[in-house]
Amino acid sequence: MTAPEEFGRSGYWYPESSTASTVDVLNMLRRYRAAETAMRARTRASMGMNETDLIALRFLLREQRAGRIVRPIDLARVLDISTASTTTLIDRLEKGGHARREPHPTDRRAGVVVPTVSSDDEVRETLGAMHRRMLALVDEMSDAERAIVTRFLAGMTSAIEEASDLDQELRDVIRSHEESEGAGE
Repeated sequence: MTAPEEFGRSGYWYPESSTASTVDVLNMLRRYRAAETAMRARTRASMGMNETDLIALRFLLREQRAGRIVRPIDLARVLDISTASTTTLIDRLEKGGHARREPHPTDRRAGVVVPTVSSDDEVRETLGAMHRRMLALVDEMSDAERAIVTRFLAGMTSAIEEASDLDQELRDVIRSHEESEGAGE
């Protein structure tokens, strides 16, 4: 075994095994996340969009495929942004040719936001081949393998979400402590 191979993995001092170790799995998950982050950055750059714009466009396209209309307030709720920020977002999407405002079909006082056909085509062209490769990979798995992967990803998601909740709780405790110290001065 050459030196780069010997020291290339975290936990290199453990005996060689034909199965993936815990460290191998977590390293592969990190590699996947890095690849996905890089892909999202390339997609945003090629479409001239920021992360929020891309999330909004995906939501608009999904809702359109489901036959649901999207009002500006729906975007604000999904993205957890103010109505003023939503107006600015829709302006950017319109300027970029990704969405347009239309009158609400049943409420003359309201409007809806609709993705453009060219934007749908652009997303399909930009991400279509990658999505087909991903679907093919999952389709090759047995039902049992998909169940294991699903359980693993759900568990990882829970672990991260719990850490996020704990981070917020810790920030709240620190803020409360700082406020009580400040009141005592």
